[in-house]
Amino acid sequence: MNQSIQTQPPNNVSLLISQSRTNTLGNKTGTWRFVRPKYQEKTAPCSNACPLGIDVAMVEMFASRKNYQNALHTILMENPFPAICGRVCFHPCESACNRQFLDQSVGIHQIERFVGDWGLSNQQSPIQYPELNGAKIGIIGAGPAGLSAAYFARRLGYQCDIFEKTNQPGGLLISGIPSYRLPDRILMNEIQRLNDDGIQIKYNQSISMDKLATFKQDYDALFLCCGDTRSITLKIPGENLAIDGLNLLRQIRSHEMPSIEGTVAVIGGGNTAIDVARSLLRMGANPIIIYRRTRKEMPAHPHEIDAALDEGITLKECLSPIHIQDETNCLCVTLQVMKASEISNEGRQSYIPDGNRREKLQVNHVISAIGAEMDMMWRNDQWDISLSHCRMKQISGLSVFWCGDLTISDKTVTHALASGKQAVIALDVLRKHGNDEIHKTFHQCKVGNGQAISFDIYAQGKRKQRNNNEIVSFEKINAAYFPNIPAVQVNKQSQEAYLNSFEEVISGFDEKQMIGEASRCFNCGICNDCDTCRIFCPEMAIQWDQNNRHILMDYCKGCGICIAECPRDAMNLEVEP
Repeated sequence: MNQSIQTQPPNNVSLLISQSRTNTLGNKTGTWRFVRPKYQEKTAPCSNACPLGIDVAMVEMFASRKNYQNALHTILMENPFPAICGRVCFHPCESACNRQFLDQSVGIHQIERFVGDWGLSNQQSPIQYPELNGAKIGIIGAGPAGLSAAYFARRLGYQCDIFEKTNQPGGLLISGIPSYRLPDRILMNEIQRLNDDGIQIKYNQSISMDKLATFKQDYDALFLCCGDTRSITLKIPGENLAIDGLNLLRQIRSHEMPSIEGTVAVIGGGNTAIDVARSLLRMGANPIIIYRRTRKEMPAHPHEIDAALDEGITLKECLSPIHIQDETNCLCVTLQVMKASEISNEGRQSYIPDGNRREKLQVNHVISAIGAEMDMMWRNDQWDISLSHCRMKQISGLSVFWCGDLTISDKTVTHALASGKQAVIALDVLRKHGNDEIHKTFHQCKVGNGQAISFDIYAQGKRKQRNNNEIVSFEKINAAYFPNIPAVQVNKQSQEAYLNSFEEVISGFDEKQMIGEASRCFNCGICNDCDTCRIFCPEMAIQWDQNNRHILMDYCKGCGICIAECPRDAMNLEVEP
């Protein structure tokens, strides 16, 4: 039986919509949940990779907002020399950057350089030093490790005196790094900050091991930051005809330009060999780098090798010098051809002579640049405290710390700076709590799962509130919020200009470029007030009051949408207690 379809509402049905005259605050839906969200900042992978443990994500956030004062302060909490490190650090942070899995890593070192230069230009030193605590530290050596030790010791209230063998500070910074990488004005202005803070440097002071006990009269601890000062010799016939590479770099840096012309064989594959070759090119010579392994095994940083080759420097691989002979108007270098052998215990490819295969190379000069080692008098094998970047031994009742190149295997500026920081914190814990607390304290101050120690955490700063052991992986980044943006290309002088002088090759970012590059940072693991969590909360349970974001637990149902939407993994879900 067919029924008619009613298209009009019956007359007895009301069209009024019911409404409540009370809000829903009385309906506390938070009682439904069994998990709760929590703001929990974590460690970015770049910070984990940084030997100094710099809070990179926070630096980039401040820099992108033109808050240079806070960006500088954040760097100076862990690193006394941002303008220097922005130029000479080999930036392992960028190799760990999560952004590389989306497009390209963030140019972290160039941003650090910009912030450091801004601090120098504006004469900014935002660190507040405490009153002196009555203890006094003697530091042997004004290189990176010694200067770092003085900086962090002063920040803990220690009075510091540095004893430097030469007539200028800087160590390897001033004697081993050419000015086309690190200009004099940048180096001296950064070091001047320490002088302004009351740290005394006494020059032309040569200290030997047998004099250490005399320091007990005036100092509560002693830091040995003498560096690797002895060049490693070639140990081949005719090696006396070779010029020492480190000494050559010192001469060039002090503007005592030696007369070196023609073809020059540079023996070695490390950063010293690269710096020597690139310096010789600027002096008008024709350098040829000779290395006993392949380019892949060269210990020099890849981008430094690339720069040398781009400038036209020749690299001869798998050749090892076995004899240097003085001939009429030239030197003849006999080179043994090498071939790959088994992998060493350290995982490095070994090379052995390829039978009697040899080559001869006629050159005008030979430069030995195969590295350096510590003076034998500083060698020691028995320690009272042994840490990743420093060692300590009691000598005649005086706590003596070995730092920098005397103890570290990675011979870089940042590792030396980290060594000085680590030794100072170890001393402070030793004096306040004793030997047994050092490793425990260091574990609490670790950044991520590496060896870096945070001074900010040790000083009970805001960073202590984070889960510093949890490292944010790219899988935890909500990549939907980040469009592909190419990395900003750094400004560089024309090759014609920089190859005829020792002027700085890389001119760095201008402000617009720096802000653009800093804005590419994911800010992994930190809350940058993007407000995504509040926008997506279906219960409007996330509130912003008095510059503080908080969750109204009475109404949060624990749905987890805020965690899922957080672009940078700055929140966690916890089981309801």
